[in-house]
Amino acid sequence: PCLHRFLASKEQFHAYLRARGEPGGQADGRGKEEEDEDEVEEKEEEEEVGSCQNEPPAKRVRPEDLGQDGERREDAGAVEKEPAERKRARGQNKSRPCMKPNHYEQRRLCPSVTQGCAEKCYFGSQCRFLHDVGEYMAVKPADLGRSCVLFETFGKCIYGVTCRFAQAHLGDGYQNIVNTDLAKQWEGKSLVRNNLSKDLQHQLRKRKFIFKKADEYLRGLAKPHGNGGKGGKATGRSTEEQEVSNCSTPQEGLGDSPGCPVLPEQGEDPKPDTLQSPGPTGGEEASSVKTVGPVTDEDIIKLRSCEKKKLEIQGKLYLAPLTTCGNLPFRRICKRFGADVTCGEMAVCTNLLQGQSSEWALLKRHHTEDIFGVQLEGAFPDTMTKCAELLNQTVEVDFVDINVGCPIDLVYKKGGGCALMTRSNKFEQIVRGMNSVLDIPLTVKIRTGVQEKINVAHKIIPKIREWGASMVTLHGRSREQRYTRGADWDYIAECAKIASPMPLFGNGDILSYEDANRAMQMGVSGIMIARQVPVGALIKPWLFTEIKEQRHWDISSSERFDILKDFTNYGLEHWGSDTQGVEKTRKFLLEWLSFLCRYIPVGLLEHLPQKINERPPYYMGRDYLETLMASQNVDDWIKISELLLGPVPTSFTFLPKHKANSYR
Repeated sequence: PCLHRFLASKEQFHAYLRARGEPGGQADGRGKEEEDEDEVEEKEEEEEVGSCQNEPPAKRVRPEDLGQDGERREDAGAVEKEPAERKRARGQNKSRPCMKPNHYEQRRLCPSVTQGCAEKCYFGSQCRFLHDVGEYMAVKPADLGRSCVLFETFGKCIYGVTCRFAQAHLGDGYQNIVNTDLAKQWEGKSLVRNNLSKDLQHQLRKRKFIFKKADEYLRGLAKPHGNGGKGGKATGRSTEEQEVSNCSTPQEGLGDSPGCPVLPEQGEDPKPDTLQSPGPTGGEEASSVKTVGPVTDEDIIKLRSCEKKKLEIQGKLYLAPLTTCGNLPFRRICKRFGADVTCGEMAVCTNLLQGQSSEWALLKRHHTEDIFGVQLEGAFPDTMTKCAELLNQTVEVDFVDINVGCPIDLVYKKGGGCALMTRSNKFEQIVRGMNSVLDIPLTVKIRTGVQEKINVAHKIIPKIREWGASMVTLHGRSREQRYTRGADWDYIAECAKIASPMPLFGNGDILSYEDANRAMQMGVSGIMIARQVPVGALIKPWLFTEIKEQRHWDISSSERFDILKDFTNYGLEHWGSDTQGVEKTRKFLLEWLSFLCRYIPVGLLEHLPQKINERPPYYMGRDYLETLMASQNVDDWIKISELLLGPVPTSFTFLPKHKANSYR
């Protein structure tokens, strides 16, 4: 797709990058780096197809070449191993190396010293961290820069001497300097919400959190319904619900279910201001809820489903949940470029119920995210309903999304993700149960089906509307297709008509404003941009600006580098500016670069726009930085990260999460 004068061979491409990596070049390369690059170049022709340390295997070895003995120095058993090699080129790189904090710092300073309370060490006499600041400074890695983004933004860096930019805010005797005037401006302001408190974590770990509404719904599931039917066929609606159903018609508002039953939780506080504290289950239920202010009707009368808050996002640009890459710093980048709706990464409901800090981190919301939701994954009504009630009481979100589109084996084999499309009874119980305990809209994300040529979404969507969901998002591919081939927008248009009046968002193959315009003409209520490979927002996060301004943006390499610089600053704010935070920021930056390298600049294209499934050829950019950003070599991604975050630790390793099979 590139203009002929920019095209290059693989050898020319890498030779150019090596030449510019010499001393005095823009890559700030050194002799050792040049030697490493030579070694990498030699290995590229000899490594097996399954290796992902350098370029993606699908790009280096064509499928028709896999069976030719001796062409790429394969061993005698290469022909027999062909199916296994092809399988390894799909999906994710499993068993990736996990770099822990002690891989970067063998001797770390105790957190109590950093926070100024060394006399109250959390670990007492068993503490294995350093308590002598002078001793720590003697072994601390060198600073990475003279400017600390936390100190410049907030007037204080909470990481003190452990900050990798500490020279910007350390005084005599390693004292942490504070800009009082700037710090006062941020005092009392909550920049990131939905943090997991120690009290809540303790309740979850000790199983003392009270799931009053969820337990009542689940008790209804256990009772036989109808003419002695099996429990598995139960819909979870009590006799009282059925008697007062049909309080409105679906035409009265988007997202309403045909029937709006009065839920059995009458007389409850729908959303207490504080968490429920452990108490006797047999006593007065209201005693476990702390209330503030006068009692209103909303405190004693449960909202019916037809009275719930509507999710008014029709026509808005929706940034989809992006596993690994859809973190808070990346969402801030997309918000800046015009994303209207954002959603956190997929969170596993069982991990949330166990109080796992790493899972709760996926729910964090930046104050700039005005319309924000969270996505849950689960396979059973008990855990999903309880998790919905937990989030309803403890986090600030505008909607909750159920992931019924995840294709990976780990989720599918446990009955979650796409598998729920084949487990209609459990699917119904989950949707009805979550809808009964939530005071905010519930949405569902699905695929066209499980098998490639058997679409079932058109049969499921009317049921989802009946069960009470406010919106459905349809990804125009089946599970077997994963993220290969094109999305079926004709089928999405057919499903949009079936879903009416419930809003339906379409998802798949949006990489330009022309793609977005064609999608909106299909009759969908809106478009969801990006999910995984191939991905629009990860390849070009400025896509939201292009859609809103209806233009192709020939963004320069320096502008793209500034975006990466902003991401690293947001990452240091979010994950920290100490060694652990810097390396975490670097890890997520490298994950993102594995997608960004697929972008072809508009000024180099022979015809517009770039197709999302087109395989980028080797090409020379208009400057060195543009060429460097086009490299699919992991070592070049690391070089870009070193321009932003300094040299990597000596023991650093990185393997991309995805093998980029979509370009095969």
